[in-house]
Amino acid sequence: MRAVDKRFKYFTITAVILALAACGDKQSNSSVVSDQLAFQEAVKNAQPGDTIVLANGKWSDFEILFTGEGEEGNPIRLVAETKGKVILTGQSNLRLAGNHLEVSGLVFKDGYSPTQEVISFRRNKNHLANNSRVTEVVIDDFNATERQETDFWVMMYGKNNRFDHSHLARKRNKGVTMAVRLNTEDSQENHHKIDHNYFGPRSILGSNGGETLRIGTSHHSRTNSFTVVENNYFDRCDGELEIISNKSGKNKFLNNTFYESRGTLTMRHGNNNLVEGNVFFGNGADHTGGIRVINAGQTIRNNYMEGLKGTRFGGALVVMNGVPNGPINRYDPVIDAVIENNSLINSDNIQLGAGSDEERSGTPKSSRFENNLIINNNGLDVFTVYDDMSGIAFKGNVLGSMDPPEFTKGFVRKSVVLQRREDGLSFPVGLDKIGIDKGLEVTTKDMTGVSWYPKADSAVAFGSGKVISVKPGDRTLSIAVNKAEAGDTIVLSPGSYVASKFLLVDKPITLKGGENTKITFERSTLFEILDGGSLQLQDIEISGKDSPDYAGNSVIRTSPYSMMKNYRLDISGVKFVDLDTNHSFNVLSAAKNTFADYIAVRGSSFENVTGAVFKLDKEDDDYGIYNAEYLTISDSSFKNIGGDIVDYYRGGRDESTFGPHFSLTGSRFDNVGFDKRNSSKSSLFLHGVQVTDITNNTFVNSAKFVINHTVGEPKTKIKKNSFTNTASPAVNELNSDLENTAMISDNQGLKP
Repeated sequence: MRAVDKRFKYFTITAVILALAACGDKQSNSSVVSDQLAFQEAVKNAQPGDTIVLANGKWSDFEILFTGEGEEGNPIRLVAETKGKVILTGQSNLRLAGNHLEVSGLVFKDGYSPTQEVISFRRNKNHLANNSRVTEVVIDDFNATERQETDFWVMMYGKNNRFDHSHLARKRNKGVTMAVRLNTEDSQENHHKIDHNYFGPRSILGSNGGETLRIGTSHHSRTNSFTVVENNYFDRCDGELEIISNKSGKNKFLNNTFYESRGTLTMRHGNNNLVEGNVFFGNGADHTGGIRVINAGQTIRNNYMEGLKGTRFGGALVVMNGVPNGPINRYDPVIDAVIENNSLINSDNIQLGAGSDEERSGTPKSSRFENNLIINNNGLDVFTVYDDMSGIAFKGNVLGSMDPPEFTKGFVRKSVVLQRREDGLSFPVGLDKIGIDKGLEVTTKDMTGVSWYPKADSAVAFGSGKVISVKPGDRTLSIAVNKAEAGDTIVLSPGSYVASKFLLVDKPITLKGGENTKITFERSTLFEILDGGSLQLQDIEISGKDSPDYAGNSVIRTSPYSMMKNYRLDISGVKFVDLDTNHSFNVLSAAKNTFADYIAVRGSSFENVTGAVFKLDKEDDDYGIYNAEYLTISDSSFKNIGGDIVDYYRGGRDESTFGPHFSLTGSRFDNVGFDKRNSSKSSLFLHGVQVTDITNNTFVNSAKFVINHTVGEPKTKIKKNSFTNTASPAVNELNSDLENTAMISDNQGLKP
């Protein structure tokens, strides 16, 4: 057989490939661009089927405007040369506008958008994206520089767009993480799809505006969107009370998983929405919630809710009262709701008629509550009924280990055996038509987001790093703090340490002393917690005797500039003395736009302090903002304190937040609160705190403490305390005519 010339063979193959390519309507091109000018030129010349490839590397201050007219099945693509290797930093964003466009593989990190949106499905209000897709993108910790400055990470406009398989984590400033806008007719009835995304941790904002996903706004809430939200994973999305805020009609929320996320999937506005097949794993975490039902025509079925601890509007299942004939921005009454075949396992609160008051007087009507499984093995009565529920027909619901509620029929108590599957869902043995369907599949974390970017938690635990030993000496303390890395523990040898400079804390660190370990400081503050910093103090004596003769000194203060990252402060076995070189000397002074996840004090003492111990009162604009989520004090003593031990302020009547929370247990007050500059004239001043527990404390020769209830249904417990020469506590209902809700019992020495 005659041998074939290799050159002829290759020519033939190439010719065949070219001929096949020529058979298509268009010949596609792929071009790699390495700078912004080259990108702009490529976009200008792009045709249907073309691919623009961004070269690997960091692209700083790159405002991507991706416009074009692709075709169905033949889009214009913008892709990373290697997924995850194209990093948009600095002041960067992405706008896409036109038809049949597709973007993939980009990472936004170490910067923020110069506009209000990081990814926007429009160029401007007149030039939107339609039939387009953004997939496999990452936005990680890409935040504006001011905590209360509002921006949005992803905004969907236009129609028939898809956002999928992407990773959005660590949004820290005000503004919803992702939203669908219906502000023009061209964006209404949009039929968008949001699927298989990883919505990673979002820390507590401490104000309204911390939603993870919102569909619509109040202004267009009676307009239909037809958006489908399915198979997404919400991982510790704690921003505010509404994880998802639905504000439009005929949307579908299908098969999403909510893992230890504070708040609820909320039908805030809009009618005829479907919530089906969603899974909520609370794992007993505080304020974890399920589904809140408002408005008409909502269907809530085949959802699984376990280990949810949320209360009131943040409960496992909440059916609201509405405002009859109210304006568009208020709660519409629940009408024609269907709530069926849901499973609620060890979830603490089902609220019916929630929010009932003179305005929200519209009770649910013509609704059904059927074939739901409700089991609570903790002995809790999970139902709270605030109003007439005759407008809901209850039928075929099964309760395990609980007596049926007295307000209605339609519940049967049965001995239920649960069988748990590998995916974490539990099913009742022998009750096939009660609770969720056995065909329900759980969307897991690894099904969502991208495979090439880690879903890691960025929080660094105290004591997780190396140990640094330090001895007294010139600047040894400041050198150690500066050199320490996140999670490190600085162990102080016995002796006296003098801090001649501010100790700037810009990462989580621990200072640990022991017997005869003392610190004095020569500046107006000892520690300044900066953005990214957290501080743990153990077994140290801290004295203010060498502090300058200034008014307003403090041992610890937060940055005077907006802090994007929440901090933690942990104090154990620390002795604070002689903070009295001048008036208004505080232990902690928290600045505006700074927020603590928690402040914890154990086994510590505070003596001779002219100011307050914990000054948490700088968010005084009455917008529902506050300085710390949790403040807990236990087994500690306070003697000769001129100001109040705690000045804790949360103003306004917004109901979107969880806290603040305050706990004081096993502690003693002696001569507290009588300085003439103490404006509250109290030993404790708690304004707008939502959860208060003051138990097993001793108050001697101290000013009364003042608690102002301002919003919501605050829980205040004052129990088993002893009062000597101390006026009785004052608990005031400032914005409600309702009976005072404080529980005051088993106290000794209270004056009438």
